[in-house]
Amino acid sequence: MKVLQLCNKPPYPATDGGCKAMKNISLGLLQSDVDLKIICVSTQKHPFSLPNFPTDFVAQTNIETVFLNTTVNAFDAISSIITSDCYNVSRFFSTQLELKIKTDVIENEYDFIIMESLFLTPYIDIIRNNSNAKILLRSHNFEYLIWQRLAQKEKNPLKKAYLNYLASSLKKYEIKILSKIDGIATISKEDTKKYVTVTPDVKITTVPFGIDLTNYTPIFKLPSSCLKFFHIGSMDWTPNTEAIEWFLKFVWPKLTSKNIELHLAGKNMPNSLLNLIDQQIINHGLVKSATEFIGNHDIMIVPLFSGGGMRIKIIEAMAMGKTVISTTIGLEGINATHQKNVLIANSKDQFILEINQLIEHPKLAIEIGKNARLFVEKEHNNDQLVKSLLSFANSL
Repeated sequence: MKVLQLCNKPPYPATDGGCKAMKNISLGLLQSDVDLKIICVSTQKHPFSLPNFPTDFVAQTNIETVFLNTTVNAFDAISSIITSDCYNVSRFFSTQLELKIKTDVIENEYDFIIMESLFLTPYIDIIRNNSNAKILLRSHNFEYLIWQRLAQKEKNPLKKAYLNYLASSLKKYEIKILSKIDGIATISKEDTKKYVTVTPDVKITTVPFGIDLTNYTPIFKLPSSCLKFFHIGSMDWTPNTEAIEWFLKFVWPKLTSKNIELHLAGKNMPNSLLNLIDQQIINHGLVKSATEFIGNHDIMIVPLFSGGGMRIKIIEAMAMGKTVISTTIGLEGINATHQKNVLIANSKDQFILEINQLIEHPKLAIEIGKNARLFVEKEHNNDQLVKSLLSFANSL
């Protein structure tokens, strides 16, 4: 089978969930003896650096890249309102990338083409005009819902109006473009249900984020005298920043135990968090190894109230036997069970309750952590999930 994978950012270094999701699909396809070619976008936020890639990965995928300037431009953003363009998506279009894709699909007879995220869909027409390959959209999340939720929380009326416009234009674009897709592979059953309601004629399957379990060693041990709570995530993503600011304002000050610490990690940490003065809050900023950071701490907190898609860091923490306390939104796409393999909290009082429960009964964290590992082994084994993806692709 010959496959072209179009990525909206480089899969290496795997600095965020999207990169890891694409990388793991790539590795799974290669392990399944698929003849894989990758073309990826590089941007200011996600530059392409060849030294970050394993040599054998480059050789096997013949990976190529095109740089796109996706910096938000005020003039273009305003113009998009007038022209009714979907600005979030149009930022990812370039004639250079279009030409590269056209040349590649003419030279190669692909069986199917994976588009990683909605942002690659502007190139559907050039593919249709030059290739008989089936097009599979790998949907990392329902994009318009992210902006819709941000708009709901926004208090500035002008910003709220623009966020609502972005959500509306994205929704219209998503519904329109889906009719041109042969199949959709979502990462959660919730997203699959949403897609079915707007595009019932397109074949859809659910292929959750998968991991190579051999890369995640579970650690089951009682915490030391100090229970270490932690959060890790890209802090240039608004939902993450809002989540931690909310937690520090409404939850952390209400915890009376002196034997607890809060460890924060993530790239582009804002000064407001870096300059915190609190002996019980340790800010690590960007860490070299996310798995090492997770392994060195006890309880993950995910107080997300906006955003969309699956939180891959949660899957990784569960794979390492960590108890996770998260909102329902944070757990979207993860079919975990409250008080069995995860703890769910959707308010400040619930977060305080669950945290105090773990402080008083640390053995509970071990029990939930063991169940979490078993859950990941069953639901997020990358080998099995890639086989499911290939089976779906063949059905197209």
